Amino acid sequence: MNIAVVGATGQVGGVIRALLIERCFPVKKIRFFASSRSAGSTISWQDHQIIVEDVENANWNGVDIALVSAGKEASLEYADSITSTGAVVVDNSSGWRMDPEVPLVVPEVNAVELNNIPKGIVANPNCTTMVAMPVLAPLHTESGLISLTVSTYQAVSGAGLAGVEELSNQVEFASREASSLTHNGQAINFGEPKSFPKAIAFNVLPQAGKFVDDGRNETDEEQKLRNETKKILNI
Repeated sequence: MNIAVVGATGQVGGVIRALLIERCFPVKKIRFFASSRSAGSTISWQDHQIIVEDVENANWNGVDIALVSAGKEASLEYADSITSTGAVVVDNSSGWRMDPEVPLVVPEVNAVELNNIPKGIVANPNCTTMVAMPVLAPLHTESGLISLTVSTYQAVSGAGLAGVEELSNQVEFASREASSLTHNGQAINFGEPKSFPKAIAFNVLPQAGKFVDDGRNETDEEQKLRNETKKILNI
């Protein structure tokens, strides 16, 4: 198969590349795509270097499967042009998850949905939904779910490379003074946070994602879990 990895230079793109090799995926030819900032750089693939192409000016001819992990906006912008050449898009963003013509697939639960891909796009759910489905699906089949109360603990990597870098920088900054945080959580000034609402180093924040104004007093992560669970389980 001819594979395209869109968002190849990002954190998730790096994991996708590693998994393709680890799982011996039948790759005949692979192409890497990213924004213009990374276009022209090279990425190692097995025993050779591959030049990263600019996704904005891409020619998708010959691609069989495009693994897209470049954010919601990029997925919405480029998916149609990719599928127009006959390729199937497997989208890792939130862009297409709730589209009624796009199957939302957890392979262990509803792989049969792959038999009908009207738009040529397949979505996978949020990470929390993904790991919950193999347990929730048989419970729903057996007894029927009525309500669900969930607590999740998100890693900084959920905010991408920027989130990981912010944690790393704060830890490095505070390394010599970390013990002072034992009795005073404000003993160290970490500076203004960018990826999170508060300093994340040596800390746990009671919020994942952004709060949404839908009357439920929930974050967008909780909203995704609720909506995606309903779609996958057809409830």
